[in-house]
Amino acid sequence: MQVINRLRQLDAFPKINEDFYSRTLSGGVITLVSSIVMVLLFFSEFSLFLNPVTESELIVDTSRGETLQINFDVTFPALACSILSLDAMDISGEQHLDVIENPLQRHGGRLEHNETYCGSCFGAESSDDDCCNSCEEVREAYRKKGWALTNPDLIDQCKREGFLQKIKEEEGEGCNLYGSLEVNKVAGNFHFAPGKSFQHSNMHVHDLLAFQKETFNVSHKIHKLSFGAHFPGVVNPLDGVEQGQQTSTGMYQYFLKVVPTVYTDIRGHKILSNQFSVTEHFKAAEIGLTRSLPGVFFFYDLSPIKVQFTEQRTPFLHFLTNVCAIVGGVFTVSGIIDSFVYHGHRAIKKKIEIGKLS
Repeated sequence: MQVINRLRQLDAFPKINEDFYSRTLSGGVITLVSSIVMVLLFFSEFSLFLNPVTESELIVDTSRGETLQINFDVTFPALACSILSLDAMDISGEQHLDVIENPLQRHGGRLEHNETYCGSCFGAESSDDDCCNSCEEVREAYRKKGWALTNPDLIDQCKREGFLQKIKEEEGEGCNLYGSLEVNKVAGNFHFAPGKSFQHSNMHVHDLLAFQKETFNVSHKIHKLSFGAHFPGVVNPLDGVEQGQQTSTGMYQYFLKVVPTVYTDIRGHKILSNQFSVTEHFKAAEIGLTRSLPGVFFFYDLSPIKVQFTEQRTPFLHFLTNVCAIVGGVFTVSGIIDSFVYHGHRAIKKKIEIGKLS
């Protein structure tokens, strides 16, 4: 009995006889409101418990020897596919020139290579056995030699195929280029520009003279541009960007800062990807100046910091602690409000009864 009495004295929740309870209208309203608030907060916390949260962490990128995947989908409404070329190069010296091969035009026709004889390359042969059976092959041979094709009408293949006439017929056609590039994970650039590209005196040059045109409208729309695989929550700032050229010829430059990113989902599956920020610049270009070539240029650099995103579930004990905090907090606050309202009402009522408050 002494043990029971001692335990009874430790009771932190003494009970009051129901005869001493005083129920009020204000207390009922406060109880109803606090119950609704408690239920809403509980379901909010339960929803957070069911859905995984994403934690972020910044670390130094120590990876080496990796490659970078560049995904693009760009439309040029005023340039035909036969005029455009795509080049990629990086600071290590590696170059990928004229990446696009046999592009499809808007009407769906493929650039033809139907010649069957061994035509001359007009001095651009690498060996005596080399043949240039089409205008495109002559242009490619000139590109490898680092020569410009100034007048296609002097080349038999180009004249027979009507190269310049095709260029005129394609006036007004557009071109949609999409795909991906695999490049070294170092700073570099890739660009879309008219004309065949080649190296001349250690400079990157595009042969624009072959088209015998004074202006090139490089208006474009970037449907998609990303580095690496897609992951939840990624935002590519250039997606949907559209640029309309107002001058006769221009050069669009996009300067990108690429941030390596690792996303780990709730099952532990890792997605190696990248995010990037961008600034842009436009300047009017002049034909003949290699430093102001008309086109769309993307210059990218790598950040030394890597971002890691990890999906995690809220621990059950953490959820239980939050629920207890919600119940206890709402109960305590509602009790304080009820006490304030009750005692305030009694004080005002007493003053009215003694005539001190009219």
